[in-house]
Amino acid sequence: MFKALGNLANIGSLMKQAQEMSGRMQALQEQLKTKRATGAAGGGLIEVEVNGLGEALAVRIDPSLVEKGEREMIEDLLPAAINAAQAKAKQMHAEAMQAIAGELPIAGLSDAIMQMGGGDQGPTP
Repeated sequence: MFKALGNLANIGSLMKQAQEMSGRMQALQEQLKTKRATGAAGGGLIEVEVNGLGEALAVRIDPSLVEKGEREMIEDLLPAAINAAQAKAKQMHAEAMQAIAGELPIAGLSDAIMQMGGGDQGPTP
């Protein structure tokens, strides 16, 4: 009977940790909205800026591409620049998640988060 009461105390502790984690996740999302990452393609002819959530904020196209009517080149370079920017944002997100996971005493959580974020190479020095 008393063992069951001990388990209830653990459930309460887990619920508290879950609430704290939820608050941290919301704060992380807000923080990532303010971060910026830039991806470029074609030697910088096209640049895309995204926030830490990977949402596109700005696209810069070198005027020479437009002047020369290089529509096909723009169409080829734009996805590459977007992907590069989003990859940087994804890494930024994974590192932030790693920091949060490092604070929690749950075995294997840090590794699982890094794998989800594509950060198999470990934390950056």
